[in-house]
Order: sequence, then C-alpha cells, then structure tokens
Amino acid sequence: MSKKAPAGNHARANPLEGCPLAAAFAAVGGKWKLTILYWLAHGELHFAGLQRRAAPISHKVLAEQLRELEADGIIDRIPTGAVPAPVIYKLTEYGETLLPIVEAVRVWGEGHLLRSSSKPQSGGMGCGEGIPLRRRA
Repeated sequence: MSKKAPAGNHARANPLEGCPLAAAFAAVGGKWKLTILYWLAHGELHFAGLQRRAAPISHKVLAEQLRELEADGIIDRIPTGAVPAPVIYKLTEYGETLLPIVEAVRVWGEGHLLRSSSKPQSGGMGCGEGIPLRRRA
C-alpha cells in the first residue's frame, strides 16, 4: 500500500465484494476514524489540531487514518503552501453524509457508558457534545 493517497477519488478495495457492511467498515472502521470524523464535523483542522483533539493517537496512526479517509473521498487534504506548510483537513460533501451515523454512534456510546455505570465525561477526547448535522448550500 502506498504511503500517499492516490490522486483523485479512488476508494480502496472492499474486502468482501458486494457486502455493504464490509464496505462501510472498510471506510470508517477502526479505532480512530469516527473520532476524526467527529472533530472534522466541527470544522476544518490542521494535522496538529486533529492530533491534540484525538489524543492519545500517534502521529503515524493519524497520518495513516487520514490517508485512508482521503482515498475513500471522505475528507479533503488541502495544502496551504509549499512544504512544510501546514495542511488543512476537512470533510467532503460525501463525508458529510456520514455525520448522522457518527452522531448516532456517539449517542449510543453515551447510553452505553450510562448502562455500564460510567458517567459520560467532558474530559478525555471531549467528544461528549453533539455534532452539527450540517448540509452544504
């Protein structure tokens, strides 16, 4: 697998051809992708801003997850100048279609924490508040 996302909008291969669940998990499954999408739902962010919000994610894993989300057309990577200028990440219009799913998973997790006698906290990754379910005009 290339270290850089391919140019254009090329989705990665579906491990179980024809299975919608496998396609969904390939695109947004994993430990950090929903958290990344949660923070990008609040607005575009630089790499360092994402890393701070999604702590304790490592630099390497965050870069890998961002490359995969970009390859699937879910986020855009926008260079702000010549290297080493910061890069901005933002949801694509296609990526915004995932926001109701991300919010539903967040709400379910909140209920799960309550059910398991843990109180949802605003500490940690700070993902206790709902996400804006926006649409582009």
